[in-house]
Amino acid sequence: MSKSKVVIVTCSRNIPDLTRPAPGLVLAMLKKGFQTLSGETEAAAALARWFRPGETIGIKINTIGRRALSTSPETALTLGLWLGQTISREENIIIWDRSSEELKEAGYKLSTTGGSLKIFGTDHRRAGYQPEPTAHRNIGSLFSRIQAEFIQASISLALLKDHGLAGVTAGLKNYFGAIHNPNKYHDSNCDPYIAELFETDHIRKKHRLTIIDALRVQYHRGPSYHPQWLAGARQLVFSGDPVAADVVGWQLIEQLRARKGLPSLEEEKRQPSYLLTAEKLNLGQARLENIEIIEEEV
Repeated sequence: MSKSKVVIVTCSRNIPDLTRPAPGLVLAMLKKGFQTLSGETEAAAALARWFRPGETIGIKINTIGRRALSTSPETALTLGLWLGQTISREENIIIWDRSSEELKEAGYKLSTTGGSLKIFGTDHRRAGYQPEPTAHRNIGSLFSRIQAEFIQASISLALLKDHGLAGVTAGLKNYFGAIHNPNKYHDSNCDPYIAELFETDHIRKKHRLTIIDALRVQYHRGPSYHPQWLAGARQLVFSGDPVAADVVGWQLIEQLRARKGLPSLEEEKRQPSYLLTAEKLNLGQARLENIEIIEEEV
């Protein structure tokens, strides 16, 4: 069995405000991540390994934490503009989440006009949820039309956070924001629901890449904002394997918790068991011995 590759890019330079990272630094980290993951020496060629010219690409972010604890506009817009200028057209890139109001409160300016990046929530009048539910295993949900109909390829770009029930919320759980009833799926540490939701055709067939925003990490008492347990890790994590990416995110959280003398997630009986479920569903690798971790700096 071949190992899944996960790339961690660390910014070696000081970032004075991690809620507003300099776009130039973010772009350098993105290029290094894509190049290392793909093995290409040119950033444009690296993008071409994951996306086809002219595709409509959705960047699913998480803005439930508003400006204090969300995927920053500086990160998402830098990625969107680079994709639009390199592999597609800007108007073919949709940066989105469930609520337009949450997007605005996280610092995003909504846009649905032609010729530029599109930024809006599922609740926008041009979007909404599909009228009929998608049924799959234990999942029965209305999907955002953005995920189900508007896009051809998907990137999960979410902040790395501890989660009081799931243990870890990162790339996989980010897609809870693509359905109308995520509150239904939090029993039993969100297992098997996170894995089964990802397995649906609307997500699995479109997902191309996970990028975990670990510039800041809420390593305890997440997913809500608690500044005393927020660490500036200055990292982005990249993988084509959505399970392996989250496993590496989990390890980053455990390392931060250990440094602060906090118990492990397993000791708190909330280790992210959904990752093993995802592996059983052949969604990716959940065991560290099957994951190749490559670390780079910019």
